[in-house]
Amino acid sequence: MFTGLVEEVGTIASIVERGGNHRITINAPNTAKELREGNSVAVSGVCLTALDVKPESFCADLAAETWARTSLSRITDGARVNLELPLKADGRMGGHIVQGHVDGTGRLIGLEPIPNADDFWMHIDVPEDLEKYVVFKGSIAIEGISLTVAKLEGLRLTIAIIPHTIKMTNLDSLRAGDPVNIETDIVAKYLEKWTRRDELGGTLTIDGLVAQRF
Repeated sequence: MFTGLVEEVGTIASIVERGGNHRITINAPNTAKELREGNSVAVSGVCLTALDVKPESFCADLAAETWARTSLSRITDGARVNLELPLKADGRMGGHIVQGHVDGTGRLIGLEPIPNADDFWMHIDVPEDLEKYVVFKGSIAIEGISLTVAKLEGLRLTIAIIPHTIKMTNLDSLRAGDPVNIETDIVAKYLEKWTRRDELGGTLTIDGLVAQRF
């Protein structure tokens, strides 16, 4: 489990395709020194397995599905990626519950400076099937960063970004039109599963059991 608090921005050193899969090598000295072979690590919001760990770098293999369904398909040598190690059992929950299971990719519209402030509005177009999980002031992970929804108009998501977030993540390296990884709040997905109204009787069902009739 992760929290969406980026610990280091790594740099893609190489991308090698092997039989439809891709192996990426990431230069990240702070993260590498904490990793062991087989450990989990979040790379721009995607939970991957660390391989071939060296003092200042590590590798990870991307299955064809991961490559196709995440923003990692846009990376090239030199690209910057957000890195986070799993939360320790005695660690602080500073962001929100992030699994590293990307729900889909949105499209970055851009970063708009907020008048008379140092902050920015970040605008993203989200896929239609994810819109139902996004709520005003709710949590959302973008590129593995724990953020708060400021506005949702149709499929256009707006988030307030402070200068510290720009400085400590890969956001300033992204360009308009780039795909960005989105993981919606896991709580919203569980609520959708647990609370369903019976189509005929108007009952509330919890995992198939009738809990209350309205």
